[in-house]
Amino acid sequence: MPSTVIRDFSYDEARNELTVTFRTGKVYVYTLVPPSVAAAAAAALSPGAFFNQMIGDRYRYRQEKGEAAREKEPGMSLRDALKASTED
Repeated sequence: MPSTVIRDFSYDEARNELTVTFRTGKVYVYTLVPPSVAAAAAAALSPGAFFNQMIGDRYRYRQEKGEAAREKEPGMSLRDALKASTED
């Protein structure tokens, strides 16, 4: 379901990093996020509510700043990354 707050999630399984792009354009990278939490975020009926309850205050994060945030390649979507990780 589309979120009014979150534009996109992407997950880097090798680094256990969840990148969250908000509709405001701000991009935050949450570290040491387990694959199970990333999978639950992808399946959430309300991504914003899930983020607030399970991610926002529980994991360390950094904000991507300036041009790096705008130019960052979107990478694989969270749903596609999770699907690929279960296809083996």
